Amino acid sequence: MADIAVITGSAGLIGSQAVEFFLSKDFQVVGIDNDMRRYFFGEDGTTQWQRQRLQQFSNYTHYDLDIRDLSKLEEVYKGLSSDIRLVIHTAAQPSHDWAAKEPLTDFHINATGTLNLLELTRRYAPKAVFIFCSTNKVYGDTPNRLPLAEFETRFDLPEGHPFFDGIDENMSIDQSKHSLFGASKAAADVMVQEYGRYFGMLTGSFRGGCLTGPNHSGAELHGFLAYLVKCCLEGRTYRIFGYHGKQVRDNIHSSDLVSAFWHFYEDPKSGEVYNIGGGRKNSCSVLEAIALAEKLTGRTFKSEYVEQNRSGDHIWYISSLKKFQDQYPRWKQQYTLERTVEEIIEGISERTEG
Repeated sequence: MADIAVITGSAGLIGSQAVEFFLSKDFQVVGIDNDMRRYFFGEDGTTQWQRQRLQQFSNYTHYDLDIRDLSKLEEVYKGLSSDIRLVIHTAAQPSHDWAAKEPLTDFHINATGTLNLLELTRRYAPKAVFIFCSTNKVYGDTPNRLPLAEFETRFDLPEGHPFFDGIDENMSIDQSKHSLFGASKAAADVMVQEYGRYFGMLTGSFRGGCLTGPNHSGAELHGFLAYLVKCCLEGRTYRIFGYHGKQVRDNIHSSDLVSAFWHFYEDPKSGEVYNIGGGRKNSCSVLEAIALAEKLTGRTFKSEYVEQNRSGDHIWYISSLKKFQDQYPRWKQQYTLERTVEEIIEGISERTEG
């Protein structure tokens, strides 16, 4: 039997990219996704279109399951058992705004759901590599204490600052406001580390910056670049929340992130943590992203400014890629920010026309 990769959130941005990648590597892929994104964000967020596309592949099997349902998940694991070589866990409640609406739902999905998958992997496939999609929100609002200066289009650090090229994994996750989402993901992140260090499992936690790409079902509460481009293409009004639109994010294409997963799979570690994002070269503020969207679409952007920033939001976040690149020097990012936005435009246009 072919090696099996179990991928949760398989119809989402990172999950769907991982499905296609590992199918190309001759894995039998088992996807778990129940389109909770539609529940979180409405029709803008649904991933049903992606699921239908993936189910056309003969070596892809889809399970419409909730990762909070341990007994149903166990049925899947029992049927696959030691043939599982890899688990990529991307399923999540991904919005810090939404988490405040239903804290129990957020925690049970992000923390308990992750624990369910870790424990079932330990019971049925203890030698499998377990990769977790974490988030930079585990650092809470600590990055906001950095000595940021306000420039014409962005906030930024002075060039000589140790974090100028990106925040590394040594930043504390304590004594900060995380948002409830950040707290639930931090709980999951620590548990992924613990299963690696305590049980000796091969686990990696990837603390993502802004993950993006053409497969993203962007919505206002989650999916910064994809939603911004969608607003530009459809003539919607985009709301900018605080900081004069100068808040900065680094953006990594889903393909480059999944490539990093592959390198980790080939040479896995136990209980490891990596900051992963686009880095300084692929960073932009909201204002800079708007200018790029206007340039590439040829359309005028409509925006509305809301003075109040989102609670616990980062003013500036760029990921340091040094640790991962030092351990995996063959990994290279293939996508520039401009090329990424071009693909997002093409993806949205194709879905709209279709």
